Amino acid sequence: MSTIAINSIAFNSMAGNPMALGTTAAAIRASASPAVHLRLTRRGRVVLTSLAAIPLVIGALVFAINGGSAVATGQVASTSFDYVTVEPGQSLWQVAESVAPSADIRDVVADIVHLNRLESTNLQPGQKIAIPTQYSH
Repeated sequence: MSTIAINSIAFNSMAGNPMALGTTAAAIRASASPAVHLRLTRRGRVVLTSLAAIPLVIGALVFAINGGSAVATGQVASTSFDYVTVEPGQSLWQVAESVAPSADIRDVVADIVHLNRLESTNLQPGQKIAIPTQYSH
């Protein structure tokens, strides 16, 4: 008799007796059992929520402790500027050249426009222009 015939005879003789299969049948029955549904109780939900909230609370505390160093002191920073009154026919480029003759005029004009929040480089006679402190005499 060949090996294939012996195995099929042995299988057929054990098919009627599930105990003859041993652990193989038990493993098949265990894997075929219905899945167990996890039920979360009220206490379990409280514990799970608390565990999820702990990192958030720690992060908020760290932020509150470290964020305190950036709190305003209530003191107003006193900054004074020199002002130039624009003469008739004077351009912003001429003002910049007169206040900082040794600096790059393009940088001076850009700083004056930024400091005074000018929409353009057009000036009106009599207009007061603040001069950045690095160009003040």
